[in-house]
Amino acid sequence: MATARYTRDHEWIRVDGEVATVGITGYAQEQLGDVVYVELPEIGRQVEKGEEAAVVESVKAAAEVYAPVAGEIVAVNGALEGAPGTVNAAAEGNGWFFKMRMAQSADLATLMSEEQYQAFLETIS
Repeated sequence: MATARYTRDHEWIRVDGEVATVGITGYAQEQLGDVVYVELPEIGRQVEKGEEAAVVESVKAAAEVYAPVAGEIVAVNGALEGAPGTVNAAAEGNGWFFKMRMAQSADLATLMSEEQYQAFLETIS
């Protein structure tokens, strides 16, 4: 399995070859509560690092999902449209939001490792 990297906005990214899968972390879905709606990006859309790429809505709030790296959206998890609760059940698994072809792998170096992300969570809990 590919190594995950994390953002301060609680997105995760896993790279497999040229394609990266992106979702929100378990911490993020816990903070949101029951997810009721997911707005996914269009396939073919170019996104910049840090740009809003998707939206997730819960019974508590709506939140943006930002692109952890720059690139092109190549796939979306259409299953979330009919079953948005998958984000709660498997945020870092089947609850992924989109896949993208990265513009430059150097963007990954600016993201946190799992250990760094866990340490970051301790500072905000």
